[in-house]
Amino acid sequence: MTHPLLPQFRAARVIPVVRTTDARLAALAVEWLRGAGLTIFEITLTVPDATGLIRALAADPALTIGAGTVPDRAAAEACLAAGARFLVSPWVDPAVAQAARAAGAASMLGAMTPTEVRAALAAGADVVKLFPASSAGGPAHVKALRAVFPDVAFCPTGGVDARNAPDYLAAGAAFVGIGGRLVDEGLLARGDRAGIEAAARDVLGLKQA
Repeated sequence: MTHPLLPQFRAARVIPVVRTTDARLAALAVEWLRGAGLTIFEITLTVPDATGLIRALAADPALTIGAGTVPDRAAAEACLAAGARFLVSPWVDPAVAQAARAAGAASMLGAMTPTEVRAALAAGADVVKLFPASSAGGPAHVKALRAVFPDVAFCPTGGVDARNAPDYLAAGAAFVGIGGRLVDEGLLARGDRAGIEAAARDVLGLKQA
């Protein structure tokens, strides 16, 4: 059964992956990207006090907030308690998917090979995160996997940006995750809102592509 968030993810086509070394910059990234029109955000647990940020952002019903780089069930449950509506893990951990399902949240488990994709599906993943997408073979890898798994929702991330995202989508990705090319910590630290908004406009253009 398709998770209710899947149509929203597909319509957005891009999920910004917020990964910064400073919680203040992570919050600023969400503020600026939201101002440009983005409303779905993955906050990685590598951000200092990520669960606190998730809790603050999830209180806003206009935003759909998820947790990324979720390593295990304990972290998953902490994120869900903070209000995360989806969980993303770079690998296959059935316990993360189980925690998400019990809370009504969506789960995205990381995979690269057909065996790993099958394991992610068996674990109950709603989405298979192809990571790292660029080093795994890029759009050609997505296309090859789609031939074997035509009904799976794939989300490539890792080396994806506004320029190559259309190639991933054309190859069969349901949507993509974009991190540093969209949430540029250097631009954030310099207060370059215009630069962040320009990247957001490029991403929003994919919705009309």
